[in-house]
Amino acid sequence: MPCLALTGSRIRAKRTEAGLKQAALAKKVGISPAYLNLIEHNKRRIGGKLLLDLARELQVEPSALSEGAEAALVATLRDAGSQVESAELARVEDFAGRFPGWAAVVAEQHARIARLEHTVSTLTDRLTHDPFLSTSLHEVLSTAAAIRSTASILAEGDAVEPEWQARFQRNLLEDAKRLAEGAGALVSYLDGAGDVESTLSSPQEELESYLQARGYHLPEVEAGQEVAADGAVADYLARYRADAVALPLAPFQAAVAEGLDPAQLAARFGVDLATVLRRLASLPDVAGQASVGLVTCDASGALLFRKPVEGFPMPQFGAACPLWPLYQALLRPQVPIRAVVQQSGQDAPRFLTYAVAQPRVLTGFDGVQIIEAVMLVIPENRAGDLGEGGQPVGTSCRICPRADCAARREVSILAQEG
Repeated sequence: MPCLALTGSRIRAKRTEAGLKQAALAKKVGISPAYLNLIEHNKRRIGGKLLLDLARELQVEPSALSEGAEAALVATLRDAGSQVESAELARVEDFAGRFPGWAAVVAEQHARIARLEHTVSTLTDRLTHDPFLSTSLHEVLSTAAAIRSTASILAEGDAVEPEWQARFQRNLLEDAKRLAEGAGALVSYLDGAGDVESTLSSPQEELESYLQARGYHLPEVEAGQEVAADGAVADYLARYRADAVALPLAPFQAAVAEGLDPAQLAARFGVDLATVLRRLASLPDVAGQASVGLVTCDASGALLFRKPVEGFPMPQFGAACPLWPLYQALLRPQVPIRAVVQQSGQDAPRFLTYAVAQPRVLTGFDGVQIIEAVMLVIPENRAGDLGEGGQPVGTSCRICPRADCAARREVSILAQEG
C-alpha cells in the first residue's frame, strides 16, 4: 500500500540528487515553488498527473516516489520509539524517508537490544532455576567447606596422633579431588551454555524443542499414526492424540473459521474449555494470520508448558508474572476468565487471553485434587477490536521494568519505568 506521507520526502531527496533547484522543478511541472515546498515537507498529498509529471522530470518511476519506506522498517521504528517517552512517533515515517540509512541502523539496534534482553531473560531464569547448576554449586561449596574444616583441625597446632593425621590428610586429598572435578564440570557446563537456546537441561526444554521444530502441529498424530517417544514427549503426545480425537481437525478448523470463541466451541463439540484452548494452540499456522500462544501451570504456579507468541515472552523456568489471568484462574477453578492484557512499554502489544483452571486428574471425593490452569494468548491483530486499555502484565518480576507494580516479588535487573 502506498505510503503517501513519505512521498514529499522522496521527491525532495530525488530533486537534491538530480541537482535541481526547487523553483526550477516547480516551473517544469507547472506549480508554484511554495506549493512544491509544502509537498516536499509532507504537508500536501499528491497523486495523479502531478505525481507522474514530477516522476518524469526527476527521471524515476512514479512508484519510487509514492511507495515510501518499507512498512516493516516503519513498524520497527515505531516499536523502538514506543519504548522512549520522548520519541516523536508522529514523524517516524518522515525520518525513515529522509534518512533511510540511519533508520535501518536504529531498527537493527532495536532488534539487537531485543535479542540481548531475551538472552538476559533466559540466562537469568537458568541461573535461578537450573537444577544442574544448583547441584554443581552446592557440591563445590560443600566440598570447599569440608576442606576448610579439615585444614583448620590440622592447623590448630595441637598434637595429632599419626593415625588421625594420616586420615585427615587422606580426607584432604579426596576432597581436593572432588573439588577439582566439581569445579571442572561446572566450568565445562558454563562454557557450553553459550547458546542458551540449544542447551537442554530438563524434560520440559526437550519437549519444547521437539514441538518448535514441528510448529506445534503434529500431522502424523492427526492421522492416527503411532509416534515413538518417551518421557515428557510421550505424555504430551498422548494428550494431543486425545484432544485430536475429541476435536477432529477439519470440523474444528471450519468451526474456528466461523468465530474464535472458546466457550461456543466447547459447547458445540461437547468438550471442556481447557481442551478447546489446547486444541486452538495446536492448529497449523495459516498464511497471513498471527499464531496464538499457550501456557499451562500447576497449582504451585510453576509453568508446565509454553508455546510462546511474539510480543508475549514467557519465562523458561519457574513462575511468571502473578498478574497473568493464568494465575487468576487458579483462584476460581472451573470459572473461565477472559481478559485483555498489555505488556510493558508505550504502545506495547496487547493480547486477548482466555484462561481456566480445572482438575487434571479426577481422584474422587477423598483424593487429592490435581489442578491445572491453561491460558490461550491471542495477538490483537487476530483477536480484532479490543477496545481501549488492558491489564498491565510482564514476564517475571526479575526482568519487568514496571516500578509501581503491587505484585512485585523482587527487584528488577532492568531499568524501571514510572
